[in-house]
Amino acid sequence: MRTVLVVLFDHVQSLDVTGPVEVFAGAGTQAPGIYRIHTASLDGVPVRTSSGLTVVPDSTLADAPAPHTLLVPGGAGTRGPDPRLTDWLREHGPRAERLVSVCTGAILLAEAGLLDGRRATTHWAYCAKLARDHPAVEVDPDPIYVRDGPVSTSAGVTSGIDLALALVEEDLGRDMALTIARHLVVFLRRPGNQAQFSAQLAAQTARREPLREVQQWITEHPDDDLGVESLAARARLSARHFARAFQAETGMTPGRYVDRVRLEHARRLLEDTGDGVEQIARASGYGTPETMRRAFLKALGTAPTEYRRRFRPAPPIPVR
Repeated sequence: MRTVLVVLFDHVQSLDVTGPVEVFAGAGTQAPGIYRIHTASLDGVPVRTSSGLTVVPDSTLADAPAPHTLLVPGGAGTRGPDPRLTDWLREHGPRAERLVSVCTGAILLAEAGLLDGRRATTHWAYCAKLARDHPAVEVDPDPIYVRDGPVSTSAGVTSGIDLALALVEEDLGRDMALTIARHLVVFLRRPGNQAQFSAQLAAQTARREPLREVQQWITEHPDDDLGVESLAARARLSARHFARAFQAETGMTPGRYVDRVRLEHARRLLEDTGDGVEQIARASGYGTPETMRRAFLKALGTAPTEYRRRFRPAPPIPVR
């Protein structure tokens, strides 16, 4: 049996707690005895979540069982936490076989020195703070979760479910994780290094109409000529003026934006269609499967065929 110990504190984000707990509990119904879920707060008293819910812990942290997986959620309570909580994490965190944070729970781990020398992420709105306050932590603001040895950190709220599913898959296999995902009506398809934002959300919307039209054109025509010269002509600007204005108004270069749109388009086709890799490469603007393969390896660390195998939902079971 693997004990999953969830740390509770006032103003914790409720979904950071209940999302992963539902995943591990779902695994427990399929494989009884595999997980023991235990919640604990400093003094063992009920805590008030940031949304106003009251959660009653199983025990104090001092009386909690030794965890296999120590899960630290986030929420407003991570700002100015009780020093006793940081001290407890500093002492007990290294003893867990797996140390996991959801959202700004990473800030608590960093305060306890448990992320020093490691790559980590947190909610996009707090990545800059985490990097500024803890320069010994290699903060990656893009992925929905990061795994660095026994330490795993995830981004905002629902990414805690993705990370928990990945941990269950590690423990019990893909079929078990997929069963739980179906039960929770979520997709077992988001790799940890998937960006927290889509291309359209990651970039700001340009203020000027011609640039907004170009952004929309790129999204709708990833297989077209999307070089700077072509896009500048569509915006009726010189190439130099266009590139400078696009970056100033969207926060990224035209080339970076095009790369994100094409990767996102290819991922959707791999996930949602049965089209061949060569056809998808052409439709997404890569031209050749090898070009698309290099883009996937650089951005996601996996080839398109492996991405499809891992993240395309299984076909529904026919009803007889």
